[in-house]
Order: sequence, then C-alpha cells, then structure tokens
Amino acid sequence: MSETSAIPVVKTDLDKHLTLLATGKVREIYEIDAETLLFVATDRISAYDVIMKNGIPNKGPLLTQISAFWFSYLTAQLPHLRTHLLSLGLPTHITSSLRPSTITTQQLHARSCVVRRLKVLPVESIVRGYITGSAWESYKKTGEVNGEKLKEGLRESEMLERAIWTPSTKAEVGGKDENISREEASTLLTPPIAGALESLSLQIYHTARAYATSRGIILADTKFEFALDPSSTPSNPVLVLVDEVLTPDSSRFWRADDYEVGRGQKSLDKQFLRDWLTEQGLKGKEDVTVPEEVVRGTVRAYREAYGMLTGEAGA
Repeated sequence: MSETSAIPVVKTDLDKHLTLLATGKVREIYEIDAETLLFVATDRISAYDVIMKNGIPNKGPLLTQISAFWFSYLTAQLPHLRTHLLSLGLPTHITSSLRPSTITTQQLHARSCVVRRLKVLPVESIVRGYITGSAWESYKKTGEVNGEKLKEGLRESEMLERAIWTPSTKAEVGGKDENISREEASTLLTPPIAGALESLSLQIYHTARAYATSRGIILADTKFEFALDPSSTPSNPVLVLVDEVLTPDSSRFWRADDYEVGRGQKSLDKQFLRDWLTEQGLKGKEDVTVPEEVVRGTVRAYREAYGMLTGEAGA
C-alpha cells in the first residue's frame, strides 16, 4: 500500500455506542463511564490553529503509537510521573457491538486509547529548547519570548542557554491560542499550580530531549497538557500528563545530521505543511485542501520520526 492510498479517517461514528463529549482539532472524545474516556485520534491535521479540509492517511494511529511509546518511556524514567493512559485500543464491549461502517474495527482500534477522566488545566504547557517558530518571530521584534528577555545576538534555530517555559491559553476549536507570561499563567492557574506545571514540564522535556538526541533527533520544542489528580490540594497540586505527548503534531523534531544554526530546519513534523501554507499565502486561512505532494511529504516526516524514535516501522 502506498503512503497515501488509504482513505483518511477525518470523523468517527461511535456516537451510537458512546456519548461524544468533545471534538478537538484531531481527537474525538467519548464517555465510557464516570471515570474513563475513550480518545480516538483521527487523521485530521491543523496548522496555525486551522483544521485542513483533508486529512493525512494513517496519521491517527501513528500519533497514538508515538504517544504510547513516550508514556511508557517517561514513566520508566520518571517514576513519580502520572499519566492519564489506562490502555490502548477499543474497550471489549465496544468492539463486540460495532456494526460494519466506513471505518473498520481495526482502524478504530489502532487509533484509540482508554484514559482517566480528569479536569484538564486551561493552559498549554510549551517548552522551548531552541529559538524557532513563533518564538523566533517574537525575538526578532522585541528580544523577548512570552515576556521573557533573552540574550542578544541569537540566531534562528540556535540552542538556548537553558530551556524556557512559554505557556499559552488553550483555545476552543476554531479559536487561537494566545501566548501568556509566567505571571499571567500564575494568575490563571494559581502560583502553586503554575510553578508545578513549569517544573514538571521542563523535567519531562529534558528527559525526552536526552533520549531523542541518542536517536539522532533534536527536540526543538514541544507542547504538553496536564490535568489535576483528584488527590491535589491547593497548596500541593498533583499533575497528570494527558492528551498526546511528544508527537510530530505537538513537537518540532529536527534531524541532528542536518542541523545548522542560522536557518530554518528540515523538520520531521508538520512544519512541512506550515511551510507550504506560508509559501502559498494560506497561513491561517480556512477551507484549505492540502495537495497530494504535501500529504505525501507529511506522511514521510511522521513515519520517519516514529521510526527513528522507536526503531519500528509504525502504522
């Protein structure tokens, strides 16, 4: 089967079996019971906070496999880390009751996972180890990133002296995430939660960056999402890592053997799509159909990232 011969799954149809609680840019979230949810990763893809009209074949299973890999690796390296992941695949009672549809049980199983039902914090926890993307644009204009002054003379894609935490608001689908300062995050979340969020995010980033480096990949930046564990107290928040983690959708992966300071990098993520949108004057535009060559390039980038990180072929 060729890279793009499969039909992208851009919508699931489990609402006859479970209650659909939310539809995100990529994932559809169903209620299993009062304590658990079913996450299904579609093949939808977004860039600059806009969902493209067509999807990327088999992207959902790849994202699910990459997240599962990282959840396993990170909890082994950081025994105190809590995650929302309970199991991969569809629950047995759902699998046995599925009727034939446009999506096969196998397709759904590969892109699904059962997770704990938790209250997600309204902040995206972004860690940047290199100056690139929107951070580079901000730095060129102001010398700052999220209100934090950086040293003068940095060049595009340069490694920062220390990784920085640059939180943003978490917008609804169709909205735009807004960068906020550390102080604004503290006001939104409370100082104890914001402090714990920054500390744990940096710890996870450094752990993942060290591993990625050993596999020939530079982890330039990434976005985490967290929830509060029910055992949390106002003065002692207990964070749980949720959603996807360290995927090509939520991270910038660069090949170490092609890295060069002073220019944009060839990325193993959706930068391929972002670059095409920018070149075509379509950045932030609605109703964009991604052409076949960009679909193929994005598929290759995601598969290469998965293969290099895990040593496996992927979906």
